Amino acid sequence: MQKIDSGSKVPIKLWIDEIEESALQQARNVASFPFAFSHVAIMPDAHEGYGMPIGAVLAAKDAIVPNAVGVDIGCGMCAVKTNIKTFQIDQKILKKILSEIRVKIPLGFNHHKSAQDSSLMPKNFDISSMEIVSREYKSALKQLGTLGGGNHFIEIQKDKNDFLWIMIHSGSRNIGLKVAEHYNKKAAKFCEKYNLPVIPKADLSYFPIESKEASEYIREMNYCIEFAFSNRKLMMNRILETFAENFAIFYSGEIINIAHNYASLEEHFGENVYVHRKGATSAKKGETGIIPGSQGTNSYITEGLGNPESFMSCSHGAGRVMSRKKAIKSLDLHKEVKILEEKGIIHSIRCQRDLEEAASAYKNIHEVMNFQKDLVKIKYELSPLAVIKG
Repeated sequence: MQKIDSGSKVPIKLWIDEIEESALQQARNVASFPFAFSHVAIMPDAHEGYGMPIGAVLAAKDAIVPNAVGVDIGCGMCAVKTNIKTFQIDQKILKKILSEIRVKIPLGFNHHKSAQDSSLMPKNFDISSMEIVSREYKSALKQLGTLGGGNHFIEIQKDKNDFLWIMIHSGSRNIGLKVAEHYNKKAAKFCEKYNLPVIPKADLSYFPIESKEASEYIREMNYCIEFAFSNRKLMMNRILETFAENFAIFYSGEIINIAHNYASLEEHFGENVYVHRKGATSAKKGETGIIPGSQGTNSYITEGLGNPESFMSCSHGAGRVMSRKKAIKSLDLHKEVKILEEKGIIHSIRCQRDLEEAASAYKNIHEVMNFQKDLVKIKYELSPLAVIKG
């Protein structure tokens, strides 16, 4: 931990030396909630978000805050180690595999043209009791196994022993967005109706945990978390199939599949609280996590240290250092491309607009990892070979 910001109802504990003023103000807003428990934790990749900073952790006593989870409910990471070594795959084979992956997995706003197998959807949920999920279910069947846009990616990587890894960053697609938007609006109306204390223009409305509306949101949120898990798993299986079609002997390890946008009921400091992780990864003692870098930089498979001060959490990535608009406007296309090509990385930067996801738009991942040595330890450091962006 780097420093503590006091003055709100609860203190803000920061694992970062510098944070933009707008993000700090958002953290102070969150720390002023009457139900904020113990403190607010700010991870080293934190930056301004909607309502609550991305890279923030809020423990709430008897309340749930939809916008402290975010609009991409269940967004997270998936990774797997393969038996393939780098000497077995040159750029020609790698480009062939990437092309085949693009055929199997729709990117950006694209969905499958036909519904996917419904047996792959989340199980043990009563969909009829969920207003938004039941309405969006048919559309979600075509979204299953699709990457999405923005900072979502598929990356082929190597570890220190030259074994190939596959990593995916994706979430709950449009169904998660619809659930998030619906309940954030509903929470605003709820707070207004019952005259609950809110911070004007902070976009942080909430439901008391005993309310019917809180139960409805939690139920649909949990479905979206599971949908995101299923989405990443299906994509990973199709990528593994593609590799198996190109190598006579191919196998992989266990799939690591984790979320970094969600809320869950957990015990901390002797109390049961809803821990909201918005762009933050669970890092319980011994728990395996994934912290990706930006395009062209290293990513990490980690082991949690169970630090109670961060509510057993760590960062979810490198974190933006400039907005998408600023990156497009200010970064040099030729310079960013040169950096990637000098490293021999098959990349996804083709035009000025693509610079919103350039490495220079993000924080230095090595500095981010240094700030959280008391939260996680590194199991594998992975360097990129090729990337597909949404």
